[in-house]
Amino acid sequence: MVVDEQLIETARRSLYAAVLSDVLDAQGYRHQVLPPSIRPLDDRLILCGRARTGLYRDVYHVPPGHNPYELEIALIDDLKPGEVAALGCGGSGRIAPWGELLTTASLARGAHGCVTDGLVRDTNAIRELKFPVFHGGVGPLDSKGRGEVCALDVPIECAGVTVNPGDLVFGDADGVLVVPQPIARQTLKLALEKVEGENRTRDELRQGARLADVFKKHGVL
Repeated sequence: MVVDEQLIETARRSLYAAVLSDVLDAQGYRHQVLPPSIRPLDDRLILCGRARTGLYRDVYHVPPGHNPYELEIALIDDLKPGEVAALGCGGSGRIAPWGELLTTASLARGAHGCVTDGLVRDTNAIRELKFPVFHGGVGPLDSKGRGEVCALDVPIECAGVTVNPGDLVFGDADGVLVVPQPIARQTLKLALEKVEGENRTRDELRQGARLADVFKKHGVL
């Protein structure tokens, strides 16, 4: 079932990666968190939106008359409000698919971020635009002649985690994870309930209650 934008907006305001990871674990989805090598460009920003996927392949030259950016441009131009560009680059370290111009174009379309296991460049400019980007490293390399999008809106792997078109991508200072679309609605609702329990637990701990007693009462840690 598709998650409505109002619920996603509530998730942006109220949730965080750790609670979503816990809820995914409880449902048996224990391999949804991208590795710690995938980091936010600005850890003050929240990434949350539906994935639009692009699969890159390594290349080593550009044939005469060929536009190596054709599918990359098509993906960005077709982004819808609230969507997240999810780019699988294979982790070769040769491809920097994301920079300032793609960020500017994505913002104009209402997109909500990018996650990639490739590199990102133009980092100061992107930070000034306050656009959430999770990346596999920082480097100045142009993707031209190094990597090229070969497929759009297909299942990909990003840093070893499967991302399907329409999956929910969420990231904050702790890291980034993928919530499969079929369980996204129930996962967000369970996570919001868990946050309420954590808030009650926190309030009682501040009042001096013993951790063991509070855990026994609320079952939240």
